[in-house]
Amino acid sequence: MTQPFVSQITSTANPRIKGLARLRRRRYREERGETLVEGFEELSLALAAGVRPVTVYHCAELSRPGELEALGARAEFAEAELIQVNRAVFDKIAYRESPDGWLAVLPSVHTALADLRPGAEPLLLVCEGVEKPGNLGAMLRTADAAGVSAVIATDPGTDWANPNVVRASKGAVYALPVVSADTDDVLAWLAERDIPVVAATPEASAVYTELDLRGPLAIAVGSEKYGLSPAWLAAARQRALIPMSGLVDSLNVSTSAAILLYEAVRQRSRPSG
Repeated sequence: MTQPFVSQITSTANPRIKGLARLRRRRYREERGETLVEGFEELSLALAAGVRPVTVYHCAELSRPGELEALGARAEFAEAELIQVNRAVFDKIAYRESPDGWLAVLPSVHTALADLRPGAEPLLLVCEGVEKPGNLGAMLRTADAAGVSAVIATDPGTDWANPNVVRASKGAVYALPVVSADTDDVLAWLAERDIPVVAATPEASAVYTELDLRGPLAIAVGSEKYGLSPAWLAAARQRALIPMSGLVDSLNVSTSAAILLYEAVRQRSRPSG
């Protein structure tokens, strides 16, 4: 049964409402170890992954019938502080277009590289120097759908707790392990475990469909502007080319990651021999 709301906020000048705005800043998120998740679907996925919200803000004017009951049936949701707000307040705290009346403060996600357990035949995605939260979130969404073991960001321009990463991932940031680490540390970690690297680069000579992407593997993609650094290209056991016929000289990095990941999935699903 749904737990009753413990309080109500009707003023946009409330200190707690102002505090939510500070969570949009990376430094404050890191200090608090918290982030924002907006949206019923995103919050539902986080709850399904076992995340326990700190606080949930709900606007009945914007949400759909039955959503409160659906979330309230989950044990993870029942432990959160529940606050009901009016439309004016929710418009103040919402950070996406067409809000649906749900915003939650959740613990930030982060797995230390040393604590990552990739399994016997992992499929890893490494993203180097990706700055746009939307791209990082889109890659997370694809990685979750493709059954990737973990996503590792090296020298990232944003953090996993960025609300726009969470939004673009549709909450998938809570569904699989995510790591941030320096390039040198990640390369050493991969070498210790004999996990080969496939580097996506337009300078490769082999088309990605010609490569063997079965077995333990780390697929590395770089930023759209600079691509992968020399360190990753030098460490790669194979380099993958995604053919392009138009005038544009690069694909969106999340698109490149999706192409390579699903080629690996396709190859791994084929019978051996």
